[in-house]
Amino acid sequence: MTLRWEQVVIDCADPAALGRWWAEALGWVTVLDDPGAGEYEIRPAPEVLPGLLFGASPDGKAGKNRLHLDFRPADQRTEVDRLLALGARHADVGQSGEESWVVLQDPEGNEFCVLSARTD
Repeated sequence: MTLRWEQVVIDCADPAALGRWWAEALGWVTVLDDPGAGEYEIRPAPEVLPGLLFGASPDGKAGKNRLHLDFRPADQRTEVDRLLALGARHADVGQSGEESWVVLQDPEGNEFCVLSARTD
C-alpha cells in the first residue's frame, strides 16, 4: 500500500486555541502554528505521525460528529476528571448509560470518547 495516514483535520473557529487545548490534553507538541493560513498542527513528537491539524472554518459545528476520536487510558475516571478540569464537557449523543466509555466534547463541541481500560 502506498498510502500513509498523515493526520486528522479538525475544522474549528480558533485553530490555535483548540490546538493548544488538545496538545495539553494529549501531551503532544506543536509542529505548526501558522495564523496567516489559519492552521495549527500537533503530533505525539515532531517526527511522529499521524497528527492533528486544526484548520480555520467559518462554519459552526452542527449536530453529532460523524467521525470522532477514541482514547484508551489506564484509568478512565482519572482521565475523564483531568479532561473535564482542562475544559472538556460531558456530551449526550444518545448513549444509554450502560456504555463502557464516556463521551466528552472539546471546547468547540467536538465529541470524543474515553474508553475503559483494556482487560485483555
